[in-house]
Amino acid sequence: MPEVNYTGFQKAKKSRIFQDVVDQIQEAILTQRINLGDKLPPERELCETFNISRGTLREALRVLEHKGLIEIRLGTGGGAIVKSADSKQLTETLALLIKLGRVSVADIGEFRGGIEGQIASLAAQKATDIDVECLNKILKKLKAHSDIGISEWDNFLEVDQEFHIEVARIAGNALYKYVDNVVHENIARYFDKYLEVSEQNILEMYNDLAGIVEAIKSKDCELAAKVAKKHINTFVKSMREKEAVAAL
Repeated sequence: MPEVNYTGFQKAKKSRIFQDVVDQIQEAILTQRINLGDKLPPERELCETFNISRGTLREALRVLEHKGLIEIRLGTGGGAIVKSADSKQLTETLALLIKLGRVSVADIGEFRGGIEGQIASLAAQKATDIDVECLNKILKKLKAHSDIGISEWDNFLEVDQEFHIEVARIAGNALYKYVDNVVHENIARYFDKYLEVSEQNILEMYNDLAGIVEAIKSKDCELAAKVAKKHINTFVKSMREKEAVAAL
């Protein structure tokens, strides 16, 4: 990996040395003056450039690592490596909130009811023939699991997740895609705890998803949103009922 040859850093402002170092390096990464995979200059060089102590620099680097902008590698060839931003940190935070019981079924339902209706509507607006073909391939996998029945429940839910993530991709909105992916990477916890495993639920879920595909194929944005919201609300209602019973 190349060591970045970047000379745009300036001495840190004494009034806020630590934050200024974080801000300068972060800005250089976000504006791609420093690229993915680049290794920042050695600590000694950075300390001289910023006119700071090694302790201050290391604390700034730890903050940047926590933000997911760099990775600190130890040993020969190690150092501070610029990494691509992904949903891992947010996913881990949401997973922790779920484990602590800070996010209820109602919270998830209200959130998904809004965002996934909009995502389906955008997908109907933007989908190409190739996108529809991709959704139909996923739908065929769902149908195969559905036909077998509840013994395929876990596999069905995995493909269900794949379906929703694909619709978010087709919608073409980076923020919707990012947030939707994070939610679906954690929602299995709720299904395991509150969603009844039944032939009826598998069939109803499949029919809803098939309806979303048909609406997207027909470019019917309003119908796509309506079916997506109905799909979410139906299952959230039953999950909330089971959550309420469990709380007694």
